[in-house]
Amino acid sequence: MGAPDLSVLTSTTVAHHINGRRVVSTSGRSQPVFNPATGAAAREVALASAAEVEAAVAAAKAAFPAWAETPPLRRARVLNKFLELLNQHRDTLAALITAEHGKVFTDAQGEVTRGIEIVEFACGAPQLLKTDFTDQVGTGIDNWALRQPLGVVAGITPFNFPVMVPMWMFPVALACGNCFVLKPSERDPSASLFIADLLKQAGLPDGVFNVVQGDKLAVDTLLTHPDVKAISFVGSTPIAQYIYETGAKHGKRVQALGGAKNHMVVMPDADLEQAVDALIGAAYGSAGERCMAISVAVLVGDVADKIVPKLAERARALKVKNGMELDAEMGPIVTRQALERIEGYIATGVEEGATLVADGRGLKVPGHEKGFFTGGTLFDHVTPQMRIYKEEIFGPVLGCVRVPDFASAVELVNAHEFANGVACFTRDGHVAREFSRRIEVGMVGINVPIPVPMAWHGFGGWKRSLFGDMHAYGEEGVRFYTRQKSVMQRWPESTPKGAEFVMPTSK
Repeated sequence: MGAPDLSVLTSTTVAHHINGRRVVSTSGRSQPVFNPATGAAAREVALASAAEVEAAVAAAKAAFPAWAETPPLRRARVLNKFLELLNQHRDTLAALITAEHGKVFTDAQGEVTRGIEIVEFACGAPQLLKTDFTDQVGTGIDNWALRQPLGVVAGITPFNFPVMVPMWMFPVALACGNCFVLKPSERDPSASLFIADLLKQAGLPDGVFNVVQGDKLAVDTLLTHPDVKAISFVGSTPIAQYIYETGAKHGKRVQALGGAKNHMVVMPDADLEQAVDALIGAAYGSAGERCMAISVAVLVGDVADKIVPKLAERARALKVKNGMELDAEMGPIVTRQALERIEGYIATGVEEGATLVADGRGLKVPGHEKGFFTGGTLFDHVTPQMRIYKEEIFGPVLGCVRVPDFASAVELVNAHEFANGVACFTRDGHVAREFSRRIEVGMVGINVPIPVPMAWHGFGGWKRSLFGDMHAYGEEGVRFYTRQKSVMQRWPESTPKGAEFVMPTSK
């Protein structure tokens, strides 16, 4: 096998990957992929027709019987080789992310690393797929369970993590014996093809992993296709709800992770310098385009008067640059439309009466005047009635809400419709314990601003931040991508004579 096909880095058109081959689209539809730092279109991405999606599903279906019968240890060896290649090419993947998403290169490197951790977890497939066995549940009867793959499964992934989020899905799905169809974001699609090339070089059989570029047409085709057994999705809540309802209506297992409005509670006893560092990094890292970004600072008691001036100073001093510059702290927004939406929210916040302490609008980066840049924005005196509090902005906008005490902070957080992530900064062990137990949010950090669980723990929120029953990756991911089968066995020599007309019981 040769080296990965690096033409993805220079090609003018981002194509599909179907049945082990790069497939140039025949749909006649495409859209530009921009470099957010320059504002210029760098290439075109194909938008798949229904027939092209069906071809990818057909390739996966044809490959499934052999891959499902491949022993888990041999599947793990392919993933181990893929892991080796990922480590060799992690900076190439990071550069692809920065070129099409805009996040700073060091942040992109971190994204690749977090994706690699899921692959490392999935390499434990032989252990992960072990189940339970009970000897002699009844006289001469043994009972055990199997976890078997579903078949063809699909992942629909967002623009903000074009490497990490797909890796939340396909390594676990492949380890469990499924075949996978990935529909990446059309805003930054090139990394998906590079990943497909690495998987092929690692020895993954053709058809086991496929990529279809596209828009809503591709999504709807996957959602309604009878041969697709499960759908994983990460994105905004309205789309997550649509994915969940449509997929479930068509008999699919669905895991749809939606939006967020993550709070960070700062108690009066917190180390304020640490809290400032945490808020600046968590609110403005990746230009706020993270589902785990902190967008609300809940300031308890007299903390606000001490911390807001420090936050404002740091927000105004952010190094906003082309993400490939090594001292950059924040890069551009992914598209002009997203930039306009974010700055529209800032205008709304002013109209609603919030105090605009730092205004990032209108920022121009020398040498990149046409790039999609905005600075860090900070609001104070935000109230729960404001749109900038209620809605997910998905940009570098931090709002400060003042509350009198701990109970009010907990009540505020628990009242929000989103419940993805939350943090509390405190030195008090009792407060930390009470916060962890009483807060109604799926992922909680104590003095940790972005509590993204490690690969073996699983990711997911509560309320309208998650549609479906299982979190992503970890042991819940294994359960999502497999079906349990219970087997009871008895041999003729231990079977009593005569028909039994009562409910079987252990004897």
